[in-house]
Formats: sequence, C-alpha cells, structure tokens
Amino acid sequence: MTITTREPAVATPSAGHESLNARITAIGLAPGRGNGMQYRRVGRSGLSVSAIGVGCYPFGDFIGAAQAASVVDCALGLGINYFDTANSYGIGQSEQCLGAALQGRRSQAVIATKFGNRMGDGPNDMGASRVALTRACEDSLRRLRTDYIDLYQIHWPDRSTPIDETLRALDDLVRAGKVRYLGVSNFFEWEICEALWTSDRLGLERVVSAQDFYNLLYRDIEKRMEPFCVKHGIGMNSYFPLAGGLLTGAVRRDDPRPSGTRAEVSPSTNAWQSEANWRMQEQLAAFARERGWTLPQMALAWLLSRPAMSTTICGADKPEHLLANVKALDIRFTEADLLEIDRITLAGEDRTVAPVYRTLRPEKVHEFDAMQRARATDDGARPR
Repeated sequence: MTITTREPAVATPSAGHESLNARITAIGLAPGRGNGMQYRRVGRSGLSVSAIGVGCYPFGDFIGAAQAASVVDCALGLGINYFDTANSYGIGQSEQCLGAALQGRRSQAVIATKFGNRMGDGPNDMGASRVALTRACEDSLRRLRTDYIDLYQIHWPDRSTPIDETLRALDDLVRAGKVRYLGVSNFFEWEICEALWTSDRLGLERVVSAQDFYNLLYRDIEKRMEPFCVKHGIGMNSYFPLAGGLLTGAVRRDDPRPSGTRAEVSPSTNAWQSEANWRMQEQLAAFARERGWTLPQMALAWLLSRPAMSTTICGADKPEHLLANVKALDIRFTEADLLEIDRITLAGEDRTVAPVYRTLRPEKVHEFDAMQRARATDDGARPR
C-alpha cells in the first residue's frame, strides 16, 4: 500500500469555488488533487468506501455529541467516508450523534448501520422479520436524519425467521429507495451462501458485504470465511481490528487498563488479556518498532492487505485517533514481513470469536464444540 496521507488544506469558500471552476471540462470535472485516502469497492458492488472507516460505537455513550461531531469533522477532512453504526449502539444514541454531525454534508458519507439486536421489550423489537426490520429501518432513518441508508446490515443471524422473508423485506426497502446496499454481520459462511442462493432464486437484491470479527490475534476466519468472500465477491469489513484495545499500543501487560481509554471502563477488557494474547502482542509490538511503525498502524495495514477487505472499522474517541489510523496506508509489507507476522500470530487454539462473545453469544461457537472437547481430553497435544 503506497498511498500517503496528509491533512487537507483549509480553503475559503471563494478559493474552493475558483478551484472547482478550474477543473470543469466538457466531459465533467477533471480529477482533483485528492486527499491521500485510498478507496475500495465493497465486494463486486459499485459502492466505493474509504479503506479506513470510523466505528461509531462510542458515539453518545463513551463520548458526547460535540466530541462525536469533532471526530466526524476530522474524518471527512481526511477523506474518510465510511461510518459504521447500529441501532443498538447506545439504543439509538450512536445513530443520533452521527446523523446530527452529518447535517448539511450527508452526500459525503457512506452510512452503514445494522439492525436485529433487541431495542425494546416487545416480541417484534428484535430480529429480522418483516415487521421488525421495517420498523427498525424507519427508526434508524429518523435518528440519522436521512432518507436513505447506504449499507443496511443484519447485525446477527435470526434463525427463527425464514431467510426469504428477511430478504424480501430488505428488497422492498431497496426498491423504495430507503436502502442502497445490503450486508450481513456475524453470519457463518453457510448462512451467507443460503442468502445468496435465495436472492438468486427469487430475484432479490443480494448482500454485498460481510462484517465479522477479525484481527491479527484472531485469524481463524481465514480458513473458511475469507476464501468464501473472495470466491463470491463479498466485501469484508472487520470489527475489533485492534482486538479490544490490545493492539492499540496503549494497553500493556503492566498497565492493562490505562486511564482515559475505553479499556479502563469496558467490562470486556479482561476477556482479551490472555497469556497467549499478551505474548503475541509483545512480539508484534517489537516487530513493528524495529521497522519504525506503530503497533496499531501495522495491525490496520495488515488487515488491508487481505484479499477481500473493503474497509476497517476503528472506533474513534477523538480526532487524534483518526490522524494516527490513516498512517496505516503508508506501510508496505515485504514477503518476509508477512511470513514473520504469520509465525507470530498463527496460534494453535480456537480463536474464531471474540472472547467476550463466548458467554454473550454461545451459539456463535457451536461449530467448534467437538474441537474444544477433543483438546480438553488431549492435554499437551498441539492442534493442527
């Protein structure tokens, strides 16, 4: 990756207008100078998104509306256009903050939101039924202060609702102009395959993206999901790209909950801090230092080197986080670099799901029960 980044110059309205006039040709605008950001297509779709995205989970909860607005301002100035949120983040607060921050410049952003988690106590206040998702979409549009969602994603599989019901309802939203593209999150490969087959069979809009848990410390997704996405043209976008803070460089074995960070207050912090993770983190940090990189920039650059990756979703509490993140685009890996990263990180254990979800989402690990049982009865044997 050779794209460089820089802070955009601040221009007066008149200067900006003159610059735009100078680029007008008979066949449209001539290419501009650019802002240093790298853009990628989401799978085989025509949607272009910034390689560095903004995870809006902290908006309205960990940070207030004013600070969220400063993060959005910085992102747009850097050329970042991808903003990931969900209706369940802060039970609507994240979407509200994002919508307020984007007022007057909605067209500069790609809003990716999600639905499906519980939003109330009623029987239709969660899931992916026609009733639930239609209501969720209308509520998200209102909170986001927009009349369309760029990428609408099923947050978790709803296995109690037939997939054809979900896809027909989502197709209706696309045809109504309320949604542009469809995606899934936390699906198994067979569930994405079923969704694609159902869409093709019924002539419905197809999903174009898959959001899942993926970072340098947890790479099991490469065994099945990544090849599937490459084969079928699905754009991947990873969450927890910095492993719950463990790859930020701020969290260390001797200071596991640094003051002023989300790790300090997050109930899931301890779940990440296993001996295996500390060992890999320390080796990766040393590897990055030897090459003049920071650990988080290297972690993001590595994800962006993967073949199906469209964007990375990094939660940002302040503009400085974004200014640091975009420098990942300057990093170039040699084959020797990638081989050494593989040696450090390909751990011999089940690292398929985030530690916090082992108790919160036990159904996510059901495919690996047999593997876990076998390991428990074969102490000392290294899994292959």
